[in-house]
Amino acid sequence: MRLQNKVALVTGSSRGIGRQIALAMAREGANLVINYSRSEDAALEAVKEIQAMGREAMAVKASVKKRSDVEKMVARTMEEFGRLDVLVNNAGGFPIKPFALITDEDWDKVMDLDLKSVFLCSQAAMAVMRPKKIGSIVNIASVSGLVGAVSMVPYSAAKGGVIAFSKALARESAPMGIRVNAIAPGIIETDTALSVFPEGAIKAYTTYQVPLGRLGRPEEIVGLAVFLASDEASYITGQVYAVDGGFTMQ
Repeated sequence: MRLQNKVALVTGSSRGIGRQIALAMAREGANLVINYSRSEDAALEAVKEIQAMGREAMAVKASVKKRSDVEKMVARTMEEFGRLDVLVNNAGGFPIKPFALITDEDWDKVMDLDLKSVFLCSQAAMAVMRPKKIGSIVNIASVSGLVGAVSMVPYSAAKGGVIAFSKALARESAPMGIRVNAIAPGIIETDTALSVFPEGAIKAYTTYQVPLGRLGRPEEIVGLAVFLASDEASYITGQVYAVDGGFTMQ
């Protein structure tokens, strides 16, 4: 098993892509911290599913936008498991709104959830990874941070920030034995995505912009996340991988 005895913290992992990543890591031998902010029942269900595999898991309610919550979450991880080997910064949101209508509040909300959270969680995780001189941080970015997206200016800016953040932190953390990489998914078929994007927009996207002709599935992100977290990727850092059905192909 590629993650045997490792401890992984996946933010926003009660549902969607985060949940699939957490379950996949458990299948590869990791013990998990399931982070959630609202969906307690779903988080507890994920914990039970992981425990049924013979792994250890716990659910931690924390707002990844608040330093105090993040630091408490990492402290609880250390109290429970004594180590933290993998951080997956998955929590995020992608509201759609024309640029002319975006308020200061809209901008700050997206930046806090999609970019500041990555800073806060990475800083707290690195504080406990550094003494062991080993660790892997996997940041879930977006193709919107690579090519931009209509009516998603704050989100594109935040995810572009995550990509630049990942590269810069990878350079700084490499001497500490900590690797940092990013995954940039296209539109993935989750409940959130299907509720946010108009049906017509999704049809146009899959018909004219994605060579593979469909949306991605959450389980199609997890293999790469597991690989980047594992020792098989021990010589990979500072990279950004688009998982988008060919959308960003040049």
